[in-house]
Amino acid sequence: MLTLTLRQLGQDGLVTRTSYPEVPPRVEYTLAPLGRGLLETVTALIEWASEHHDQISSRTECPQR
Repeated sequence: MLTLTLRQLGQDGLVTRTSYPEVPPRVEYTLAPLGRGLLETVTALIEWASEHHDQISSRTECPQR
C-alpha cells in the first residue's frame, strides 16, 4: 500500500524518488517543488484549524435542529 501511494505521489509530481545501487537496495523519497508548495498550503490549513478549534468544536457538539 505504501509503495503504491509513493508511486502515485511520484506520478503526480509531489515527490521525487532516488534509488541507490546498493545491496540491500535503498530508495529515498523527497518532496518535489510541487509537494513543498502543497505542504505550505496544508500547514496553513492545519494552523487555521488549530486556531479555530474551539469555535469549530462548539458548533459540531450541538447540532442544529
